Amino acid sequence: MKNTTRIFGWSLIVALGGFLFGFDTAVISGAEKHIQELFELDSFWHGFTISSALIGTVIGALVAGKPADKYGRKPILFIVAFLFAFSAIGSALADGVTSFILYRFIGGIGVGASSVVAPTYIAEISPAKIRGKMTALFQFNVIFGIMMAFISNYLLRNMGEEPWRWMLGVEGIPAVAYFFLLFLVPRSPRYLIKIGKIAEARSVLHKIESGDIEAEIADIKSSLDKPGDKTVKLFSGRFSKPITIAFLVAMFNQFSGINAILYYAPRMFELTGMSSADAMFQPIIIGIVNALFTVLGLLLIDRVGRKKLLIVGSIGMSVCLGLVSKSFYFQDFAGYELLIYLMFYIMFFAFSTGAVIWVLIAEVFPNSVRAQGQSFGSFTHWFFAAIITFLFPVIAENSELGGGHSFAIFAIMMVVQVFVVWKYFPETKGKTLEELGEEMI
Repeated sequence: MKNTTRIFGWSLIVALGGFLFGFDTAVISGAEKHIQELFELDSFWHGFTISSALIGTVIGALVAGKPADKYGRKPILFIVAFLFAFSAIGSALADGVTSFILYRFIGGIGVGASSVVAPTYIAEISPAKIRGKMTALFQFNVIFGIMMAFISNYLLRNMGEEPWRWMLGVEGIPAVAYFFLLFLVPRSPRYLIKIGKIAEARSVLHKIESGDIEAEIADIKSSLDKPGDKTVKLFSGRFSKPITIAFLVAMFNQFSGINAILYYAPRMFELTGMSSADAMFQPIIIGIVNALFTVLGLLLIDRVGRKKLLIVGSIGMSVCLGLVSKSFYFQDFAGYELLIYLMFYIMFFAFSTGAVIWVLIAEVFPNSVRAQGQSFGSFTHWFFAAIITFLFPVIAENSELGGGHSFAIFAIMMVVQVFVVWKYFPETKGKTLEELGEEMI
């Protein structure tokens, strides 16, 4: 019990990178309309400006794996915390669209890097029986960060003549707190064994494992010492199965339409005839539902398994997205129907692909290439996130039925995901990282 409490504490601290990730990606929803008006942006430049952070996440995800393997997970997390703080303050003080894009891009690098390093670290310090739950803490913090961004935006909506500056700048407070909290966590034992610091790794393992520590060390060393593992490249052909799984789970996560909904939620609710204040309040309800059902996913992921959660969630999301699409096609925004459809969509997303994505990507790659594999999975996630966030306002604003087309595509992709997961994805619950490494190559 003491070990579990300690693991939970360390995982929660590292997962605060997920809180900043969620806050940073969602806070723009309250500011995007002000920014479009202030800088007089057309739909193309509006989409590009809002997606500039996501372009940064693509870069951050792409480059974070190698330094995390070379220098360790913990030093990169310190850099991530600094990038979040620097971006928040810079974005709030930006005096032009160019500087704004630059600061948001820097914050995006932090988001992308955190999505690589934090889940990798948590997976590597967690025993198999609770690994899904602990790694899913990262996603819970992402969702909690999103919810707090919506609440913060609502509370700050009347703060001065340019409330969007306060909305973006307040992120600097948790970013600084994250930096100092990271001093409380140890280095990853698997990384320590990889660089030959066995005594330090043994000390950490004694604090998190209750079984045979020497056998655990031997298993980890064996997974790292196989011929060719130290020189083999991720894309050498050996790791085609985990690469494919990581690519698919990341791609489908974004083709669920989650970022389009989170980024443009207030504007969507204004279509129903709500006031600006009410339109900014509705995403808070969505954020609360998201958090509650992410907790459900966190509780179920080590019991039910990753595969069943993905299948059930995909079926539910496809139905809800189809109903949202219908509302756009028929311009039927009566009452609170759109809010109800989106709430049910968020429920299914939160306990399925939302809870599973970072867990599964962190599990399927062997120890020798885990950080590189996590980097690839995160890159795929953010690549599609940037494209969808950029294109969504362009399609939606330049076509009367653009919103309907967009959500119809998302609904179809969730149907496709059901069959792909059912036929191709493995079940990873209850297996050690070393056992999974053997199965995946």
